[in-house]
Amino acid sequence: MSQPAFLRIARHGNEGIFPVLYRRVPCKRRGGVRFTLKGQSNFNMVMISNVGGGGNVKAAWIRGSRTRTWLLMNRNWGANWQSSVDLRNQRLSFKVMLVDGKTLAFLNVVPSTWKFGQTFDSKRQFF
Repeated sequence: MSQPAFLRIARHGNEGIFPVLYRRVPCKRRGGVRFTLKGQSNFNMVMISNVGGGGNVKAAWIRGSRTRTWLLMNRNWGANWQSSVDLRNQRLSFKVMLVDGKTLAFLNVVPSTWKFGQTFDSKRQFF
């Protein structure tokens, strides 16, 4: 935080610790939810970004075009979710659940020709 901004909210003479309260507020996002693919053969890490609504992802699943069931992903850190299944050369679908319980499926949002490092925009968004 810049010094001018800090001095604006801190009481002069009491610039030590001061309480800050945060609360999530729903927001609208332009465009759809984005999925950035990272990792290597048997380690997929997916960064889920541009999430509207409450924006706080509680759970995420992935499914390849040759996979019959949704595979639960584990949170790696922040907005990054991981799985340890080799899904290369498959179309990828995702299911995302927010902490408020809203869930959306993003079917075939990633083509089978994907490469690690690419980002794919969906057409769907949380509201």
